[in-house]
Amino acid sequence: MKHRYLAATGSVLALALAMGLSSSARAAEADLGCKLKFSLTGWSVIYKHAEGSGVVTCENGQKIAVKIEAKGGGLTVGKSHIDNGTGKFTDVHKIDDVLGTYAQGDASIGAGKSGTAQVLTKGTVSLALAGAGEGVDIGVSFGGFTLSRAK
Repeated sequence: MKHRYLAATGSVLALALAMGLSSSARAAEADLGCKLKFSLTGWSVIYKHAEGSGVVTCENGQKIAVKIEAKGGGLTVGKSHIDNGTGKFTDVHKIDDVLGTYAQGDASIGAGKSGTAQVLTKGTVSLALAGAGEGVDIGVSFGGFTLSRAK
């Protein structure tokens, strides 16, 4: 009975140690330092839709071309265009972590030349966007901002 208890205790300790090493190895993985450069054109009349393209580059030399699609709803009216937008990702451990749909929400009012800054999240990955462009926009909206591999 004593040997069975010691064996079980040893197994639990080994499992806990392995899990601890695994999670500390994950925590020790460096953030890749990925950035996004993009262009985006959109419109809204209650429903908000924008499309664009960009390139994600990481400090380790990895690079992927992405398609951008933002969809949502709310009380909005407008049309806009952003060129040379930038984004910075946090908590990226492999380049594929940047792909997917980020939660998005904004409130805006503007006409002519304008700028934007937003922080979007997808699980533990965050994306801070900044851009300047032209357009007319007024309203409050919510939705998703999706990055997928360009074809």
